[in-house]
Amino acid sequence: MASIKCCVHLDSFESKKLNSVLHFSDRGLIFAFTSVINNSFGKLKQVRVSRLDTELSDVLQYSNVDRPVDVSDGNGVLQSPKVHRNFKKGKRSIWKRLEGMKNVTKDFKVMHNSMNGNSSQQEIRLDGKIGCVDTEDLLLENDDEIYEKLSSSGIEPSVGHCNSILERLENGGRDDEVLNFFEWMRVNGKLMQNVNAYKLALRVLGRRQDWKGAERLIQEMRTESSCELSFQIFNTLIYSCHRRGLVGPGTEWFKMMLDTGIQPNVATFGMIMSLYQKGGNLNEAEFAFSQMRNFRIICHSAYSAMITLYTRLGLYGKSEEIVEFLKKDRVILNQENWLVLVNAYSQQGKLDEAENVLASMHAAGFPPHIIAYNTLLTGYGKISNMKDAKRVFQSLVSTGLKPDESTYRTMIEGWGRVQNFKEAEWFYNEMNRLDFKPNSSNLYTMINLQAKYGDEAGAMRIIEDMITIGCQFSSILSIVLQAYEKAEQFVKVPYVIKGLIYNHVLNNQTSCSILVMAYVKHGLVDDAIEVLGTKRWKDQIFEDSLYHLLICTCKELDHLNNSIKIYTSMPKHDKANLHITCTMIDVYSCLNQFKEAETLYINLKSEGIALDLIAFSIVVRMYVKSGSLNDACSVLDVMEKQKDIVPDIYLFRDMLRIYQRLGMVSKLADLYYKILKAGVSWDQEMYNCVINCCARALPIDELSRLFNDMIQHGFSPNTTTFNVILDVYAKSGLFRKVRQVFWMAKKQGMVDVISYNTVVAGYGKGKDLRNMASLARRMKFNGFSVSLEAYNCMLDAYGKAGEMEKFKNVLLRMKESNCGSDHYTFNIMINIYGEKGWIEEVGDVLMELKESGLKLDVCTYNSLIKAYGIAGMVEDAVDLVKEMRRNGIEPDRITYTNLIAAFQKNDMVLEALKWSLWMKQMGM
Repeated sequence: MASIKCCVHLDSFESKKLNSVLHFSDRGLIFAFTSVINNSFGKLKQVRVSRLDTELSDVLQYSNVDRPVDVSDGNGVLQSPKVHRNFKKGKRSIWKRLEGMKNVTKDFKVMHNSMNGNSSQQEIRLDGKIGCVDTEDLLLENDDEIYEKLSSSGIEPSVGHCNSILERLENGGRDDEVLNFFEWMRVNGKLMQNVNAYKLALRVLGRRQDWKGAERLIQEMRTESSCELSFQIFNTLIYSCHRRGLVGPGTEWFKMMLDTGIQPNVATFGMIMSLYQKGGNLNEAEFAFSQMRNFRIICHSAYSAMITLYTRLGLYGKSEEIVEFLKKDRVILNQENWLVLVNAYSQQGKLDEAENVLASMHAAGFPPHIIAYNTLLTGYGKISNMKDAKRVFQSLVSTGLKPDESTYRTMIEGWGRVQNFKEAEWFYNEMNRLDFKPNSSNLYTMINLQAKYGDEAGAMRIIEDMITIGCQFSSILSIVLQAYEKAEQFVKVPYVIKGLIYNHVLNNQTSCSILVMAYVKHGLVDDAIEVLGTKRWKDQIFEDSLYHLLICTCKELDHLNNSIKIYTSMPKHDKANLHITCTMIDVYSCLNQFKEAETLYINLKSEGIALDLIAFSIVVRMYVKSGSLNDACSVLDVMEKQKDIVPDIYLFRDMLRIYQRLGMVSKLADLYYKILKAGVSWDQEMYNCVINCCARALPIDELSRLFNDMIQHGFSPNTTTFNVILDVYAKSGLFRKVRQVFWMAKKQGMVDVISYNTVVAGYGKGKDLRNMASLARRMKFNGFSVSLEAYNCMLDAYGKAGEMEKFKNVLLRMKESNCGSDHYTFNIMINIYGEKGWIEEVGDVLMELKESGLKLDVCTYNSLIKAYGIAGMVEDAVDLVKEMRRNGIEPDRITYTNLIAAFQKNDMVLEALKWSLWMKQMGM
């Protein structure tokens, strides 16, 4: 086949050398001629674009291929004609020119061989081969075959040819082969001052996020390949970070770029500021923006990014500063800048300024933009100014714009915010008519409005729309329940949950539990029972847990009858559920239906179900509340036989109170030491309970140690505890400790009337009459009325001490203070007067007792028998015994002892002996 060989000697730098020689050969014939070329190939530079209309935003918008943009000169030089075919120069795309050249020389292979410092030779073969190697076939081979064919061709490939192969490999996404071929070029000395090869390799490393490898490559460019670094190199890597949203690496490359003294260009700032805006990195954005202004570079998108960042963070004052920079830097705003300003003022609620910006945008020659109007609508909606929002909407339509999906969504939200159901419904219907799709917020707004205004049919349609757009059934259910709860119209929920959503509830146990829990919470127990009765899912464990939760919820809401209703509606099983049964025992106990509660407990025992700690606690409290303390003790005995159950602190306290009320002193002592061994953590209530219940069961030293331990741990005894300790100390005659404890109780404000009475009685029994009288006076001085108990204590003390004047003074003070007398008072008086032999006074007291309406008790009779015996009235004493029996009062040991003493005192020995023998026979 014929071939044509063209040898062209061109000067790449001097336009004056225009001689060219072309040799055409056909079958050995060679013709030579000289031609004049107006523009040498060496003068063909990369295309410059005066300014990118929207900088990086347009670049990224049209970049729908994986090949990165080469922002290679100060104004943004573009390499890929596929990406940037919209940039024009001289009314014709420069890329079309280059593509025209490419079409003419599509099969040409170019080889650059350096001839000398000022010239180069281009060798073009029309058959598409170098030597005998076809480069199209070459690129289809694997790595080893490529290198083998290049080596066997006999002709050393030029740097340009190697770059061409490298570029085509990179364009084909053959990253591994790119790096392998790049390494081959390094070995064969093809990288010296070869910036393009390094750029292609950096693209691959950027895609792989091999930042260390990229850094080593840049270092190699400077130190080994004598390449001059430019912003093109760093832009390649920053672009990779920008595409993937990698803020950290992007920042590092930007800082390295500055550190190496390379000035960024417009595209650099466009990419880095866009990256910071998306990531919300304010500090880094502020640094980059300040660098841009220092370099006096105008990047429109950088200004927009800063305003957007500040607005998003609520730093409105800062965003105003950027607006001032726009004016100061004399930036001619593009459409993106105008839209960002409208948004910034709208977000601040400065809607008048936002509308002024929109008017200025139109005056600057920009056409009306739907985003601007939607932004204003959003702003007016947020401040609930729907009058102006409606005006803006009408203006939008009058300008010839068509409302889009966002417009309708915004209007629905705005009308929903002011609770205008009619307008919101109109926009929602209009949106559906135009085949626009509502977002989840619109659906939430509409369901809330329909719940509030009672539109159940509309609510059902909204639920269908939610299902249509793919909302999860569980989410729909939660939204509906929340809406009707908020509107306080929950009673209408059963009329709304129909169709597909109800079918989902019946088949999904989670949604079913959500719905029935909501029904029970709002008192719709019958509806909850209906759902549970028609459900289709089967899971007995989950079902029992759900019923238990429903019963507990009713109990917590104090809807105890609803708990019973749910329990009786439960499906019957062969074996009772322990937890549900125990909860129902507690419910019946709260309703004082102890028979039903006990029946459930008996059923548990009959089925052989072992009770746990909680079950025992509930049953014990049930019996305590019903007053069956002995039954409670029986349950505790059963519990003690189960060695695996250790009572908790609450059950321990219940046990202490039960034993204390039953007077089981030994049980109390045993339980106290069991509590100590159990390692229970004692709290304030535990200390109070143990001291109050075990005061009579523990030695005084142990009780005193326990009280001191409580104080040392920082717990405060209550009034009852103080009174118990005062009583124990007083009865033991430990008056020094009595005074200490009383002072402590008074300091903490825990002293009451019982405290004074206890100490007064203690002093009285200890015959410390001076302190007794002094404390009684202080009691009155501190605002406490002297109680009947205190008077009784003083009467008993003064009477037994023989101080009858003080005895009579106490009686006088009682009369003056209108303090009535009780059995104890009358018994003390009878006893004291009787021992003195003052039988007339005894008769007066007896008459006063009968006049007060009180009946004689066994103590009164005993005191009278003793008094009659001392006065020699033996027959009257015997008559009193007979009167006791007639009145249903059984005489006790003291009665007969006093009667025998009366016989003995009056020399009636035989009678005394007869009654003594009778007492012995009776075991008294």
